[in-house]
Amino acid sequence: MRHLALSSLLLVGTLASPALVSSASARSANSQDRTERRVYDRAHKDYHVWTDQEDRAYHRYFEARHQPYHDYGKLKAAQQRNYWNWRHAHPDGEERR
Repeated sequence: MRHLALSSLLLVGTLASPALVSSASARSANSQDRTERRVYDRAHKDYHVWTDQEDRAYHRYFEARHQPYHDYGKLKAAQQRNYWNWRHAHPDGEERR
């Protein structure tokens, strides 16, 4: 009887493990989707992935202009264009020059 219970438990564990792994990877992908998004830069005709690094650059953009921070999604198209013009002129590592 014990052997049957142990075998059943091992079978259930074996069958459930792929579902648990795929569920965990799906949650990981979903959390990454929330933190990273693609933004299209119409003037330069390219996409940018909005990562933590891009967010830091975006904050530096406002600091350099001595302006209060504004959420990117709430900016007008002209203001977004101004940001991407600045960003193309200040690639990673060159924002402080």
